[in-house]
Amino acid sequence: MVEPSKAEPFAGYDDSDLPSGTTYSRGKVRDIFDLDDELIISTSDRISAFDQILGVVPFKGEVLNRLSVFWLEHTNDILPNHHVATLSPRSIVATKCQVIPIEVVVRGYLTGSAWRDYQARRPVSGISLPEGMRFNERFPEPIITPSTKEADGMHDVPCSREDILASGVVDEELWTQVEGAALALFARGQRVVAERGLILVDTKYEFGIADDTLHLIDEIHTPDSSRFWYADTYDSLFAAGEKQRKLDKEYLRQWLMEQSYTGDGAPPEIPDEIFAEVSRRYQTAFETITGREFRTQSSGVEAEKRKLLSFLEERQDDGE
Repeated sequence: MVEPSKAEPFAGYDDSDLPSGTTYSRGKVRDIFDLDDELIISTSDRISAFDQILGVVPFKGEVLNRLSVFWLEHTNDILPNHHVATLSPRSIVATKCQVIPIEVVVRGYLTGSAWRDYQARRPVSGISLPEGMRFNERFPEPIITPSTKEADGMHDVPCSREDILASGVVDEELWTQVEGAALALFARGQRVVAERGLILVDTKYEFGIADDTLHLIDEIHTPDSSRFWYADTYDSLFAAGEKQRKLDKEYLRQWLMEQSYTGDGAPPEIPDEIFAEVSRRYQTAFETITGREFRTQSSGVEAEKRKLLSFLEERQDDGE
C-alpha cells in the first residue's frame, strides 16, 4: 500500500489540456476520447456520491483501471471484451462498441435494493422470490435483475426480462446470450475472490456489439461496480441477522450521511483524511482481490497526460 499523502491526485482532463478538435466526453469518473473505431478510456481520481462529484481520491483511478484490466484478462476466455491495449496505469485503448443500453445486474444474495423490494412484497425485476427468505441470504442460484441505462443525472429503472424483450431494444437470441455471459462472468468472479477470502455478492455488467459479436465493456468486478463481503464472518453475521463486513466504496457515502447529507444542497467540507482513508480502502480492495501488493505504476499527473496526448497526436497524424 502507498501512503495517500505521497500522491498528486489526478482530476482528469479539460479542454485546455487537449489538441483542438479532440472529441471526448466527461463522466463522473472517466474521460472517454472518441477515435472513430476505438476509444481511449481514462480513469480519473474523481469520486462521486449521491450523483455529485465530491473531490479526488489519491490512486483511485489507477486502482480501478488496473483492477478492471486484471479481470478482463481473467475472463476473456468467456467472451471477448473491449480491451485493446493498456496505454498507461490509468487508461486503456478500447474497441468502440454499439452499447446495449441495459445494465445487467447479477445478484447472489438477497441484499440492497433487492431486499427492500422483497420487504415491500414487490417482485425483484419481475422475479417473484419465495416466502421466508432472510436479509443477506444466499440465493440457490444467482439471479439477473436488469435496469435501463439512463442519461447522467437520471436514476436507472429496474426492468424485467419480459420488459426488455417487449421494448425491442434487444432480441431474445441476443438477450439469452447476454444472460449466459453474465452468469458465467459472475461464477468466475465468485470463484476467483473466494480464493482471496471474499464473497462476490452482486455486480453489474455492461455489454456491446462489435463486428456482430457480443463484447464485455466498461469496468468489471471493481469496488465501484460490485459488492464484496468477507467470507470468514458471513455465516455468524447471517445467523445473527447483522450486517456483513464489506469491502467496497461505501465509506465516503456513510460519512456523508453521518453529516446529514444525502445529496440535497451543498455538500459538507470533506477533510483530507476522509479522502485518504477512501484511498487506503481502494488499495486494500486491489491487494485483496488480486493477491498483489499495490505499488503505483504512475509517474505523476503530467506524465499521465503526456502519454495520452502523444497517443492522440499520433492518431491525428495518421488520419491526415
